[in-house]
Amino acid sequence: MPEIVSSLSTLGLWAVLGYLLGSIPFGIVLTRALGLGDLRQIGSGNIGATNVLRTGNKGAAAATLILDGAKGAVAVLLARALAGEDAAQLAGLAAFLGHCFPVWLGFRGGKGVATFLGLMLALAWPVGLACCATWLAAAYASRISSVGALVAALSSPVWAVLLGVPQIVALAILATALVFYRHGANIRRLRDGTEPKIGKGKKA
Repeated sequence: MPEIVSSLSTLGLWAVLGYLLGSIPFGIVLTRALGLGDLRQIGSGNIGATNVLRTGNKGAAAATLILDGAKGAVAVLLARALAGEDAAQLAGLAAFLGHCFPVWLGFRGGKGVATFLGLMLALAWPVGLACCATWLAAAYASRISSVGALVAALSSPVWAVLLGVPQIVALAILATALVFYRHGANIRRLRDGTEPKIGKGKKA
């Protein structure tokens, strides 16, 4: 944990701003703007990049991935520049929560993987890069997107320790727990051997 140096009002402000930033449903905004339909009625109904890809528009999926990641990164970087490291971690976590539980969508949001990676890259880029590489390696080896996400999240506190950034370990553990919670259905399918591989199936 970073040293708490900001006032409670400052921390509260950045928590709210981070949440509001994270709750912007870029996947829905982009698919509607491009006339691709209501993302919540497509595939798994998830608002993330994986489900946007099911519309057949790779550009929209890539843009969603980048923008969802940017939500976490921007929240961290703004709070760090204008307040401090304690506010940066809180804003990043709040952005992550905003993506997963956006007030505008009845608290039914995405699974947060892109936002998680974005905030990790902004908090400590070596840890973020290591998590991204872990995601790619695990997804490539298993051919299952959710495996990549789960392994990457689980590796984050380990990478934080190994790369000398112990002050983000607590946040990494909290974020990992939320990633696993949001992937509950995927974990059940993995256990049952029914989780679709990349490029197949409709669930995510």
